[in-house]
Amino acid sequence: MTKTLIIQDIKDFLKRLSITIELDQHRVDGLPPERFSPEYSQRMWHDWRCHHRDFIDKKLLATADAISPAVVNGLTEIALAYEPARVGDVMLELFAEVASGSCSDGELETAEQFFARLIEQTRDAPVSNFRRVGSQAAIMQWLPIVDPLLIARDPECGYRQGVGRGTSCS
Repeated sequence: MTKTLIIQDIKDFLKRLSITIELDQHRVDGLPPERFSPEYSQRMWHDWRCHHRDFIDKKLLATADAISPAVVNGLTEIALAYEPARVGDVMLELFAEVASGSCSDGELETAEQFFARLIEQTRDAPVSNFRRVGSQAAIMQWLPIVDPLLIARDPECGYRQGVGRGTSCS
C-alpha cells in the first residue's frame, strides 16, 4: 500500500512521539538509582526530554497544518523508500540541533522547515526500497516507542529498559 500521507498522519506521529517521550521520562524516573551510571545527570536528560516535547508540541504541531503538499509528498517518498531507522537517525540529529541550540534562529522553527530538512538529509543516503508496509505505518516506525530519543544508548546513562513511574515535564 503506497497511500500518500496526509497532514493528519504527520500530526498523529508527532503527538505519539511527544507522548512516548513523556512516558519514557516517567519510566526512567521510576528506575532505582543503581541502574544509572555515576556520570548520569538526571536534570540534564529530563531537560533534554522536556525541550524535545516543547519543540514538538509548540513548534511542530502548532505549524503542522501549514505543511506544503510538496513536503507531505516528500515525506511519503522517504517513508516508502528508506529504512525507518535511517529516517529516525536523521530526525534525531535534527532534534539534537534544535535542543542544543546549534541551529540558527528561525532555521527549523516550523514543521515545514523541519520536515523539508528531514527529507533533504535523508535523501543523501542510498535508497533501500525494502518497504513492505504503507507510508502511514512506516512513519510510525521512525522512532521506537520505548526510549524514542535513544538516551539509554548514551554511555553516560547506563540504564536499559525498565518500567517505573515518575514526573512529567511540568
